[in-house]
Amino acid sequence: MFAPKQPGSADSDNQPIKDAIVSLIDDGQSAESFQTGRWSVFRVFKKDYLLYIIKVGGLYIGAGVNTQDVTGPLNLLDLGADGRALLVDGNHKPLKDESFFREQGIDLSYTSKSYRLSGFDKGYLVIGEHSGKGDFGLVAVVPDQSILQKLPYLQRIILLIAAGTVLILLLAFYFMRRVVLRPINRIVLAMRRIKEGHLEMRIAKKPTSNEFELMNEMFNSMVTDIQKLKIDVYEEQLISQKAELKHLQLQINPHFFLNSLNVVYYLAQERKYGLIQELSLSLIRYFRFIFRSPTDQVLVRDELGHTKNYLNIQKIRFPGSLTYAITVPDDLLDCCIPPLIIQSFAENTIKHAVNTDEPTHIEISIERDSRNDGERLHIRICDTGLGYEDEVLEKLRQEIKLTTEEGEHIGIWNARQRLRLLYGGQAIIGFSNDNGAIVDIFLPIMKG
Repeated sequence: MFAPKQPGSADSDNQPIKDAIVSLIDDGQSAESFQTGRWSVFRVFKKDYLLYIIKVGGLYIGAGVNTQDVTGPLNLLDLGADGRALLVDGNHKPLKDESFFREQGIDLSYTSKSYRLSGFDKGYLVIGEHSGKGDFGLVAVVPDQSILQKLPYLQRIILLIAAGTVLILLLAFYFMRRVVLRPINRIVLAMRRIKEGHLEMRIAKKPTSNEFELMNEMFNSMVTDIQKLKIDVYEEQLISQKAELKHLQLQINPHFFLNSLNVVYYLAQERKYGLIQELSLSLIRYFRFIFRSPTDQVLVRDELGHTKNYLNIQKIRFPGSLTYAITVPDDLLDCCIPPLIIQSFAENTIKHAVNTDEPTHIEISIERDSRNDGERLHIRICDTGLGYEDEVLEKLRQEIKLTTEEGEHIGIWNARQRLRLLYGGQAIIGFSNDNGAIVDIFLPIMKG
C-alpha cells in the first residue's frame, strides 16, 4: 500500500514512488537491507525521494515524498545569491544542485552543533544537523560575502545595544550616587569629623530616601547624646581632679610642723629672740601660703618665695649644714606653675640629703627650654648629697609608686600626681644622679 496524493492534485510524482516501493518489496534482498520504520533517501529516474516503509506481518505499508517538496520552504530563507539550504543523504551527498557543490569544491560533511568553512577559497560557511527521523540531514551553505554584507546592520544593532547599555549604566550610577552614595558619604564624613573630636558635627538635612532620613536623624541624636555625656563626664572629672588636687595640696608633713615648734622651744631656751622672730615670720608666711584659697596655678615668684621661707626655716633648724641658691630670669617670674611643686622636691632633699656631718647645698634654677617644638619651662632642683639609690632611681624612672605607710617619698608621688592631673602628658619629670640627686621638670610656659 502507498499514500496517494489528494484528489485534484497532479500525481505525476506518484507513479515513480509506487514503482519504487513495489520494486523494493519485490526484490527481497533489497527489502531486507532497507531500513524499515525510518525515512530513507531513494533515487528513482534521477530524482530523490524520501521513502518510509513499515512491515506488519506479511504486509508492507509505504509512503514517499519528493525531496523538492520537502525543501521548498527552505528556498524562502535569505542565504545570499549562492546560498543553499538542502537535504543530504547519509553520506553527506546533496539531493539537489550537486554540480554546483562539485564546481565550488564544497564539502557538505558536518558535525552537529558546529560550523566550518569549505570551498576552494574557504568562502562558504557550512552548518548541518542530522535528522532524528531517518538517514538524512539538513545543511545550510552561506557565502561569506553574504555574512559580511549583514555586518553593518549587525554593527549598528550592536552599537545601539552598547549605547543603550552605557546610558542605562549612567542612569543607574546617577541614581545610586544620588540616592545611596551621597547619603553614605555624608555619614562617613560626619563620623570622621567626630572621630577627630568635633562633636558639634551634624549631618545636614538633604533630600534623600526615607531610610537615610531616619538614619541621619538617629545619627545626629546619638552624637548629641554622646556630646552631652562627654561634657557630663568631663565635668565630673574636673570636680574629682579638683578635689584630689585640694587634698594633695593640703598634705602637710606633721613632722615638719612639730620640728619647727621644737626649734622655737630650744631657741627660746637659749634666748635667741632674733632667730625666733625670723623663724616665726617664715612659719607665718609658709602656712599662709599653704592655707591660701585652693588654686591650680601660682606665679613662679610666689612659689619661689614660699620655697625660700621653707629653706630659711630649715637653715635655722640645721645651722651650718644647709645652703641654697635660686636663679631665674626676671621674664619667667610671672609664669604660672602648680603650687608647692618646687617646695615638695626641696623638702624631699632636706629629708634624704641634709645631715649634720657635712654641709649640703641645694641649687634651684628655672630657664627656657627650646630644644623641642615650642618653648617649655625647665625647672631643675639638684643637691650635693649622696643621690638616689640605684633601686629607687630605677623605680622613679619606671614611675613605680614608692610611698610607704610611714610616708616615705610621698612628696615625689604627690608632685607627679598633681602634674598628671593638671597637664596630662605635657608635663615631664626626670630623675638622675650627678654628684647628688637631680630633678628635671618640664612644663608648658603659661603666663599669669
